[in-house]
Amino acid sequence: MKKIVFLLSAVFFSTMLFAQTDFSGTWKLNTSKSKLGERNFAPKSIVIAQKGNEMSVERHNEWQGEERVSTSKFTLDGKECINPGFRDSEIKSTAVWSGDKKSLTITSKFETPNGEMNMKAVYKMDGKNLVIENSFGERSTTQVFDKK
Repeated sequence: MKKIVFLLSAVFFSTMLFAQTDFSGTWKLNTSKSKLGERNFAPKSIVIAQKGNEMSVERHNEWQGEERVSTSKFTLDGKECINPGFRDSEIKSTAVWSGDKKSLTITSKFETPNGEMNMKAVYKMDGKNLVIENSFGERSTTQVFDKK
């Protein structure tokens, strides 16, 4: 009996130790909690679907009075993923979990007429809020989203 209890305890704690955060849901930008800088390119809302080793992020932006929707898909194992970018370009990204599986860093690169650009987005939870810390060149933003 002691062996069974020990085995069940070990399975439970190892599952808790290696469980990754699930960012799935429909999220609305909270501008009062966010730090967006001068140029605000943050999406008004995002829809994240995460299952197993895959995650898709659907961004809802407004541009010149029109809603624009873009979707990116990632594998969560550090392998490179390619998503469509602006004007037929490609964005190459890798998604890597932190050691404790509580945050996910997505590093992306793409070509521009001025050379290669790099972006980094760190996804994490702060209580019930989704926080995405972005860096792009010298610029950085913190986007805070409330679950709808």
